[in-house]
Amino acid sequence: MDDELTHRARALLRAVAAGRAEVTRSREPDLRVDGLLCSDQMTARLLAHAGLLRPARHDGDGLWAPAELTPAGRAVLA
Repeated sequence: MDDELTHRARALLRAVAAGRAEVTRSREPDLRVDGLLCSDQMTARLLAHAGLLRPARHDGDGLWAPAELTPAGRAVLA
């Protein structure tokens, strides 16, 4: 998937890596960056479904959780 990522997708991954993003814990996750809802939820969902980002915690506190890169997501940015 690395070669298929757009500049926007890479920017979203960089925002997650910088600790600036939150994700919902749902089957179709939404993403917020700097507290604002991401305008390209399709790309955010593709990144989540591709296993490049995920919620950093899985406890039951609220819908939103900090987002983190998976090992595959870190490899894409490396």
